[in-house]
Amino acid sequence: MIKYLGSKRTLLPLIRRTVAAIGSVRSAIDLFSGTSRVGHALKGDGLQVYANDHTTYASIVARCYVQADAQDVERPARLLLAELNALPGEAGYVTATFCQASRFFHPKNGARIDAIRQTIAAKALPAELEAVLLVALMEAADRVDSTTGVQMAYLKQWAPRAHNDLQLRMPNVLPRARHGKGQASQLDAAQAVQHLTADLAYIDPPYNSHKYLGNYHIWESLVLWDKPPVYGVACKRIDTKERASAFNSKRLAAAAMQAVIDGVQAPWLLVSFNNEGFFDRATLLAMLQRRGHVGVIETDFKRYVGAQIGVFNPQGQKVGAVSHLRNIEYLFVVAPDPDALATVLGQVQTSGPQLLAI
Repeated sequence: MIKYLGSKRTLLPLIRRTVAAIGSVRSAIDLFSGTSRVGHALKGDGLQVYANDHTTYASIVARCYVQADAQDVERPARLLLAELNALPGEAGYVTATFCQASRFFHPKNGARIDAIRQTIAAKALPAELEAVLLVALMEAADRVDSTTGVQMAYLKQWAPRAHNDLQLRMPNVLPRARHGKGQASQLDAAQAVQHLTADLAYIDPPYNSHKYLGNYHIWESLVLWDKPPVYGVACKRIDTKERASAFNSKRLAAAAMQAVIDGVQAPWLLVSFNNEGFFDRATLLAMLQRRGHVGVIETDFKRYVGAQIGVFNPQGQKVGAVSHLRNIEYLFVVAPDPDALATVLGQVQTSGPQLLAI
C-alpha cells in the first residue's frame, strides 16, 4: 500500500484483536478509509466492510481493496498489468507537472506514468477492474517517488528509489468475505452515517488542519485524470484550496465529530485519535459517553518521518527543532453495556486499559 500519514499499520493488530474479542461482528463501517488498510484487514477476517472516504483517490483504493473480489478481477487484471508494464514512456501531464515543474518523480518514470494512465483511461474498463489497475499504478509511482511520504514537498536531491524503473504489481485483492461483498463509497462522513448500517463502526478522522487532499494531491489528479491547473512549488491542484473538510477546522471539528458519533448506525464503535489532535483524551471521552460505555487503550508509537526531520524555510534552511519523536495513539472502544466492554478489554489483554462507566 502507499506511504500514508496516519496509516494504521502499527495499530492494526490491536484493532483486529478488539474486533475478534467482540465476537458478534459480521459487518463493519470504515468511515474515513484512507488507504483501506483497516477495511482490507477486516475483509480478510471475513467481515462485510463498508469503506467510505470523501477523497476520490481513497474511494478508488477502497474499491480495489474492499469492494473488488479476487475471483472477479484477478485474472483480467494480471493480463492488463502485463500489457501496461510493456508500454514505453510518453511524456504528458504528469511529466510536465510533477517531473519538470516540480521533482516528485524522475522524468523517465513520469513518462511511464503518463503512458499507463492514458491507456487505462482509453480502455473504459468496468469500475472494479479499473480501480485495481489505478491502485497498481499509484503503488508503483509511490515506490519511485522522491518525497518523505507526503506530497506537500519533494526532496532537494533525488531519493535513491526515484532512479528505479517503475514497475506495476498486482495489488493484494482478497476473495469475497464470508459475510458478504464489501462496498466503497465517496461521501462526507456526515452523509455516510445516514446511509450505512453495520455491527461495528471504525472511526479514524483527520486529527488536525492538514488536509489529506493537499498531502496526497498527486493521487487525486492521477485517479481523476482531469489534468487540473496547479499552484505553488508542490504543484497542488487548485481545488485543494476549496475542498475543505470540517474535520480539518479547529472551529468546526468538534461539532462535526459529535454529529458523526451520534449519527453512526452501529452498536459498537472503535475510534482512533492521538495526543496531537484537535481533541484531548477527556474531550473525546465526553463525546463518546453519549453513545455508550467507553474503554480507552493507549499505544506509544513513533511520529511519521517528516515530523522527525525538523522545520525548514523555503530556502531549505532549518528554522525549527523537533519537539518530540513519539506520540500516544488512543483506541476508544464504545460498547452497548459495561459487562460486554469489560469482557472485550479483558480478552484483548493490553496493559492497563481503562474502563469508564457512564
